[in-house]
Amino acid sequence: MDHAILAAAAPGVAADFSQETIWASIVKAVLIVVFLLTSVLFAIWFERKVVARMQVRPGPNWHGPFGLLQSLADAMKLLLKEDMTVTRADKLVYLLAPMISVFCSLLVFAVIPFGPSLPFPWTDWTTPAQLTDFPVATLYILAAASLGVYGIVLGGWSSGSTYPLLGSVRSTAQVISYELAMGLSLVSVFIMAGSMSTSQIVSSQTQIWWFIPLAPAFVIYVISMIGETNRLPFDLPEAEGELVSGYMTEYSSMKFAWFFLAEYINMLNVSAVCVTLFLGGWRAPVPEGFLGGALNEGWLPIIWFLVKLWAVMFVFVWVRGTLLRLRYDQFMVFGWKVLIPVALAWVVVLAVVQWLQRVQGVTYQQFIPVIVGAAVVFVAVMWFWPEKKAPPAGEAEKETVDAFAGGFPVPPLPGEKLPPSKRFGKEVTGE
Repeated sequence: MDHAILAAAAPGVAADFSQETIWASIVKAVLIVVFLLTSVLFAIWFERKVVARMQVRPGPNWHGPFGLLQSLADAMKLLLKEDMTVTRADKLVYLLAPMISVFCSLLVFAVIPFGPSLPFPWTDWTTPAQLTDFPVATLYILAAASLGVYGIVLGGWSSGSTYPLLGSVRSTAQVISYELAMGLSLVSVFIMAGSMSTSQIVSSQTQIWWFIPLAPAFVIYVISMIGETNRLPFDLPEAEGELVSGYMTEYSSMKFAWFFLAEYINMLNVSAVCVTLFLGGWRAPVPEGFLGGALNEGWLPIIWFLVKLWAVMFVFVWVRGTLLRLRYDQFMVFGWKVLIPVALAWVVVLAVVQWLQRVQGVTYQQFIPVIVGAAVVFVAVMWFWPEKKAPPAGEAEKETVDAFAGGFPVPPLPGEKLPPSKRFGKEVTGE
């Protein structure tokens, strides 16, 4: 296919797929699946080792050099364990749910660029180090991530048990809440890059990586990606202290392993998106043209991409090893009342700035007084903001509630109180 025709059919895509054949696509698809499966095994070992160092203990060190074969041993253990099916489960949905999660998690890396065009082995033509790309590739990533939650929801519902159902409902609310903030953070990149194509976004970061001018959006994305993947401190759908194991409670053997596999692949997915959209993709962390651009040629870009990918994966493990799990109400309040308003305000400000610069011709030097003035106003408002004072004791009479009105004991809400206990003669408040 002529490259000019291809470019006209897919505007805004930087990668050149004009020499692509069906066999090249099949080979690259197989390589991506093998890469993800081996990366999951390494990620499990990596997480255990990093957390062990944080907690001053050795971690896995028995199976293989440095314990590298421990993940393989765990996989074999899950493969050989007895596969049980819950009696009250909806058999078909119960079996399909983990497959949906794994299948959707495998879709994202199809549009992630590992590097520029590379020579295909044993041939005289080149191919992009990317399975495919199209003008709305980033929207495809968000769609695949959204569909993955169906596996969790259906797995919890089909188990026929209370705790898995609660975990799946939590996951639904969690994904909706944090995908909104994540999507708004990515809009900033679309505005700056002028494209939703992953290869084009990487090409737009030749002068500066987007995490520097878009620091607020980058921070929001990092927080949202941890909430999106159900990782500590946001692992509410599988909180073992409350829900035993959440939506995975009634799963065992390889069906449990599929959910486990999907979670770690999703960690790799959001890390790769972070690298691609904010951290320069496969580009070397040096100025463009350094050493004649030799660091961005050949197979070196793939190495740079993998180094950045595992640096973001380290953030996942670091957060898990240092922070405690949030309460569910704190988690939802943080998503809806903090992340989403801040992300929306940032998108509006960035859009106005870009319009003033590109349409009205306003320079960055002219923005400095506006930025300084806005910062002064913000600090002044926060400094003089009145503190919320608690009402004086006894000002509002607390409502007495009947805890057993519905047939089940219900704890009092804030501002309510229970009648005096017949046994101890004390009333219980909701504070």
